[in-house]
Amino acid sequence: MWFLLYNLLSIVLSPDVVAILLLKKRCRRGLWQRVGIRLADPTPSGNPVIWLHAVSLGEATAAVPLVRAMHERYPQVVIMVSTITETGREVVEQRLGDVARHFYFPLDWPWVVRRFVRQLRPTAFIVVETELWPNLLKCLWHQGVPTILVNGRISSRSFRRYLCIRSFMAQILSLLSLCLVQSDRDRERLLELGASSEQVRLTGNMKFDHISLMDDQRSEDTLSSIVRAHEDEAWIIAGSTHPEEENILLRGFQQLSHIFPHVCLLLAPRHIERADKLEQTVLDLGLKVVRRSVLGKGGEVLQGPRVVILDTRGELADVYAMATLTFVGGTLVPIGGHNLLEPARWGKPVFFGPHTDHCQEIATRLVEAGGGIQAQNEIELIALLKRGLEDREWREGMGHVSKQVVEMNQGVVQQNLDLISGLIDERLRPVDREASHGLRARS
Repeated sequence: MWFLLYNLLSIVLSPDVVAILLLKKRCRRGLWQRVGIRLADPTPSGNPVIWLHAVSLGEATAAVPLVRAMHERYPQVVIMVSTITETGREVVEQRLGDVARHFYFPLDWPWVVRRFVRQLRPTAFIVVETELWPNLLKCLWHQGVPTILVNGRISSRSFRRYLCIRSFMAQILSLLSLCLVQSDRDRERLLELGASSEQVRLTGNMKFDHISLMDDQRSEDTLSSIVRAHEDEAWIIAGSTHPEEENILLRGFQQLSHIFPHVCLLLAPRHIERADKLEQTVLDLGLKVVRRSVLGKGGEVLQGPRVVILDTRGELADVYAMATLTFVGGTLVPIGGHNLLEPARWGKPVFFGPHTDHCQEIATRLVEAGGGIQAQNEIELIALLKRGLEDREWREGMGHVSKQVVEMNQGVVQQNLDLISGLIDERLRPVDREASHGLRARS
């Protein structure tokens, strides 16, 4: 009954879905693949396929160490990674291009997903976090393909919605072979939605492992030269910010710059297409501002308290290395929070707001250990920034602890890979035997 209603609704809404894909420039790429007219590029004949789905930037980033570990364990396997967004595609092509192939995830229409499954014939399907598409999971289940949820999490908002269709969610979850989740909260929520206790395993968050794999070659000196920083300056780096948070930070910066004439602020908006508007906001406040893209072309070098807008992709995780203090956005506004581990990886104190539903486990670990502080409002955040600028011993102590938190919680990818291998090794053995036979014949 639920599947019938779901598919009827999908058919009714299909013209709207296609119209949205056509109208949004960022969604046009891969359109024919999404609707099943053009399938993914063919894989080498005879090679088994593992299909991993990571919807967007965050999921694709978290999947990087797992994909690399799978390639190392199963070099004969073709790993196909699907995404929905362009930022997800960029992560796959830039960080996994040597070990995996990218394609756009098909719309969850029965006739489309059947075509993809028939073409790929996956040995296993792995989905990162909680991107559960009913028709695809049902099709894979009918084909006997193991389906694994990794780095699973259920946000509070999603959980409330899922409870309204609990019986349908129980059907969907029954199609999964294994659910590997980030926290006890995620495990309890899956069980309440109808998953069985045998299905769900608590392994932790793979983002801890991804952070450890990031390239540390870009030194603070190099990064300082990117934004034309001087040795005696203190930098507040605010990453993945939203408009209201930027207004709060700019007001605070105005206050702090009168007390600390060596302080500078770098804002990295979550959506860089807002850079023009953000620049005008800063100018309207009478503050000096320059954009990273301009500095990269040898633009004017400003002196004294100033705001730098990071309007380029892929640099935030490294720019945190030059921070004196950090703030992670999506937390002072009800978004749910962004990546708290990026500044922690560099041993920086991590400040964030009360809205951390998307990163609750990491926020809790940082706060409990003393490597991060949760500010409840604008007043508390500005007070924390002021103390951090005044008290070097305090901020450096916090930074030391934040880095320890990252190091102490690694090893999740290996746990996940071992559990996944328990499901798929038997399915891959015939291929291994054929490969071994071919080697003996050639010798």
